[in-house]
Amino acid sequence: MKFDTTTVRLILAIAEEGSISRAADKLSLAVAAASRRVSDIEEQLGAKLFRRVPHGAELTESGARLVEYVRQIDNLIDRMEGDAQALNHGLEGRIIIGAPKAVVIQFLAREIAAIQRKYPRIALKIVEENSKIVQQLLRDRVIDVGIYEKKSGFLDLDKAAYREDRLVLVYSRTHFEFGKGPVGIDDILDVPIVSLGRGSAVLSAVERAYRSRGRLFPNNFTVTGFDTMLAMVRHGLGVGLMPPDVLQSFHPEGALASTELDGDWSRRSYVLSCVEGHAQEETLRNVVAELLAGG
Repeated sequence: MKFDTTTVRLILAIAEEGSISRAADKLSLAVAAASRRVSDIEEQLGAKLFRRVPHGAELTESGARLVEYVRQIDNLIDRMEGDAQALNHGLEGRIIIGAPKAVVIQFLAREIAAIQRKYPRIALKIVEENSKIVQQLLRDRVIDVGIYEKKSGFLDLDKAAYREDRLVLVYSRTHFEFGKGPVGIDDILDVPIVSLGRGSAVLSAVERAYRSRGRLFPNNFTVTGFDTMLAMVRHGLGVGLMPPDVLQSFHPEGALASTELDGDWSRRSYVLSCVEGHAQEETLRNVVAELLAGG
């Protein structure tokens, strides 16, 4: 199978841009050449990756599944390029870190900025995924460092305590009303909840809380990001659950309110694991030490 780096990046660019021509421009390719590359790889795979639509191209169901493998190939290419330049003292190289969005917003962005000030020649790449997928990427050695919610852990890897956070209830003042005190799980059992999807620490926490009351979480609305969650909450489709620092990062308007949640179910502990063998050993050790020290 002919699967060169240009084809890898072309497929990802088309998926991102929704257009073969825009992707070709992005990679400085002729549109005809880009279209031929797509046709060739589809023929080799025996599956259509993209469906031509007016003014662009969109992923087919098969394409959506196969493009995840292409992303892994791209990550491995990045690692190869970075590690080829790594030095023995851990001052250069590339480290790929996987973490949930809440971790990136609350902690990781600040810590990476501090690491890059201290080690300007270490390239850090972030893969933003939920806790379950972060562990799968660690298991498959696609990433070097993974940060995930402790209770969702299923890997047999050493785990170091990383950070803790808590969830608050976010709601529209126009559609819901809650008292000033902390809200318990019993107060929201019959309230529609907008949650992150399968594999997320938010969904796991809610499901555990409902099970503690002998109830099955109805999963009223499932979204893929906190921004989408807030959009649903604004229109009164339900209440949301997110860390307060994540909420503030979206600069919420006055019509949105938040209140504390009562009970340990709303508190999360994150752990950090790493896999050795791909990244330059000393570089990995330096980055992990900085992350555990808080940047």
